[in-house]
Amino acid sequence: MWLSSIAEHLELLNTQGNLHLEVKTIVFDSREATAGSLFVAIPGFETDGHRYIDQAIQRGAVAIVVEQDLLNVPAGITVMKVTDSRDALARLSAAFYGDPTEGMNLIGVTGTNGKTSITYFIHSILKAAGRPAGLIGSMGALIDDKQVESRHTTPESVHLQCLFQAMRAEGINHCVMEVSSHALSLKRTAYSRFKTGIFTNLTPDHLELHQSMENYFAAKSQLFDITEETNIINADDHYGQLLISKLQGRPAKLISYGIYNDSDVYATDIQYFEHETYFTVHTPAGSIPIRVRMPGMIYVYNALAAIACAVNCGVSLNAIQAGLHNVMGVRGRMETVYQDKDNKVIVDFAHTEDGLEKTLKTIRLFTQARIILVFGVYGAEGEPGQRKRQAMGKVAGTYADLSFVTSDNPKNNDSMHIIQEIVEGIRQTVGEYRSHVDRKEAIHCALSECRTGDIVLIAGKGHETAQLIGDTALPFNEKDIVNEFMASRFAVGTLR
Repeated sequence: MWLSSIAEHLELLNTQGNLHLEVKTIVFDSREATAGSLFVAIPGFETDGHRYIDQAIQRGAVAIVVEQDLLNVPAGITVMKVTDSRDALARLSAAFYGDPTEGMNLIGVTGTNGKTSITYFIHSILKAAGRPAGLIGSMGALIDDKQVESRHTTPESVHLQCLFQAMRAEGINHCVMEVSSHALSLKRTAYSRFKTGIFTNLTPDHLELHQSMENYFAAKSQLFDITEETNIINADDHYGQLLISKLQGRPAKLISYGIYNDSDVYATDIQYFEHETYFTVHTPAGSIPIRVRMPGMIYVYNALAAIACAVNCGVSLNAIQAGLHNVMGVRGRMETVYQDKDNKVIVDFAHTEDGLEKTLKTIRLFTQARIILVFGVYGAEGEPGQRKRQAMGKVAGTYADLSFVTSDNPKNNDSMHIIQEIVEGIRQTVGEYRSHVDRKEAIHCALSECRTGDIVLIAGKGHETAQLIGDTALPFNEKDIVNEFMASRFAVGTLR
């Protein structure tokens, strides 16, 4: 594509060089630059893309987008200066890939907890209705049923637009995606045409970035400023109610869902079992019994959000019922990774105070003996991180019988300091605890404690298969760790 044809979408402060160049790729990472690349220099949290312009040019970049004035630009390199290079990356990417979300039924799901399950529920419902769909989220992307890797819950704008184009090339006109607060704040989703926005809930998380719940709410709310047709909101959540008030009078249709407050889509006759949940859903299109093969109230809410979306898309109640029934579970979400006649081990992504409390309360309904919990907290330093760690420690001490406090993804932070702050929360309760910096060791110790009827919950990482220590991602598959250890216990006859 000619640079001039995509550059016309930008508000350029100034231009140096020739715009009549062929651009073969758009990149923001200098290591990905190749011959004919357009390199967009983005200021980041840890480094600044402007520092890597020379490397991008050495790798073949022919044009550069910058926010800063440059000196000594090599001959033949075109430089375009803009006010906001993140916004420019999103706009250029959408144009380069032919605005692939134009005319697509793009559904965005945001909130603290529940995003992944909702996207998988909607994807399965659309499939049951005979509508091939894409999915983008924390576990990668699906183009119909084909798995595609992605780097973030919501990929960077250039990767996102490339995924959308790949979906359109496969004839897919429906896509449901998780939309993180980071993605909204960092403009990864800018110039994507969302038909529908779904809000799940808001509880303390990512405050190292947003600093306050007000800022966090404002970041999430950005999705509903750009939705074109429908907004679907959890009426039982405090911030959901604030969002409903904010959205009144907007052109987009407003649909509420819930259990306790008056809602357009709601559940009654809820029955919880160890591996599944039953309820009756009531919608503007009628009522129907629902079976979700995941336990707990959180999955009633997640199913209601998916049902509200599907009804709004004109999917029949029978297809909705079948689509939800077809979801056998979601990896790392209340996933039973080991079970025998005496013990059960569950891996769950619960990584917030609210999420951990809901998971522990759900497990308590079906536990014959003790809940043994293994968890850590993401290694963000500062006061918001400290509040989160102490709050999660208090939840652990209140609802688990024995907690093994350990690392999560500490990155470059002091794991022992993080653990001490979690322990401060546990000490506000009567809960028992032990601490191990090494997460694998903590899991082994927890499994060694298993007695008949105990359930071990390993919380925080869920589907993740790596642990971030320093600048290195080390392989770390909790399902494999559990099964290898339990197999060895049986081999040596140590299971009590």
